[in-house]
Amino acid sequence: MLEAYARWAPAYASDVHNPLMALEQQAMLELLPALPGRRALDLACGSGRYLKRLAAGQAAFACGLDLSGPMLARARAEGRQPLIQGDLLHLPLATGSVDLVVCALAVGHVADLGQAVSEMARVLAPGGVVVYSDFHPFGALAGLKRTFRAADHREYAARHHVHLYSAHQAACAQAGLIIDAVREPLIDDTDASHPTDGLHPLRGFPVVWVVRAIRNQRT
Repeated sequence: MLEAYARWAPAYASDVHNPLMALEQQAMLELLPALPGRRALDLACGSGRYLKRLAAGQAAFACGLDLSGPMLARARAEGRQPLIQGDLLHLPLATGSVDLVVCALAVGHVADLGQAVSEMARVLAPGGVVVYSDFHPFGALAGLKRTFRAADHREYAARHHVHLYSAHQAACAQAGLIIDAVREPLIDDTDASHPTDGLHPLRGFPVVWVVRAIRNQRT
């Protein structure tokens, strides 16, 4: 996985750069809580796509974390927010140190969804919120692959694990998180504001989903 992102980083855009990401971002932003006063973490931040929005939304503190050094270099070139290199399965952050975790399209990279969600919950203060997204199993079943074209113009595939909604429910419950909203944006070729070129075979089906969960006040 690190090799894939090292290859991708030089060509990785700093914002939405494909139709799937446009659908994902719209749903993520719909579920983000009010930012002022919150300590926010953009987990698996990549080039800092959400980190910039957290800072612009007047979060009290916003930082990004990613395992890939080359992707962090891309994020560093895009803004001045603090950046940390670390593994989402073993976050180098204190328990209860943030109020909001945003994690975009990253949990599918790991086989152990429970550990990833547990770590997100651990670093949240009681009452804190996590908003995370993943590729939808429908997209995977339809043959959608996590591929990218690197700076050498060759196409590469990134590892992806399909996690069913029951797995998300179980992982959140085990971690003391209460799911309070889910979005499954559908491919709609009639929506001119979010063109879906290349996703026509999936019209009417979701290709991503977004989960919002709140850390139980008693945990």
